[in-house]
Amino acid sequence: MGRNITTIPVSCVIRILKKNGANRVSKNAATVLESYLEDFAKTISKRAIEFAAHSGRTTIMESDVKLAAKE
Repeated sequence: MGRNITTIPVSCVIRILKKNGANRVSKNAATVLESYLEDFAKTISKRAIEFAAHSGRTTIMESDVKLAAKE
């Protein structure tokens, strides 16, 4: 069977959960959170790209990402 390759490693998601107080984290829980985080990142990325294009730029700037995350 092939590996399911994700953008955000599950080990990083587990680390985030543990840094925020979780004692133990199941791999399934981390995988679900990873999926939500990836979807959220895709949404913000698309908005940031739109803001840059609206400003006549092809480079995504910090302000584009911050503005996209606010909405």
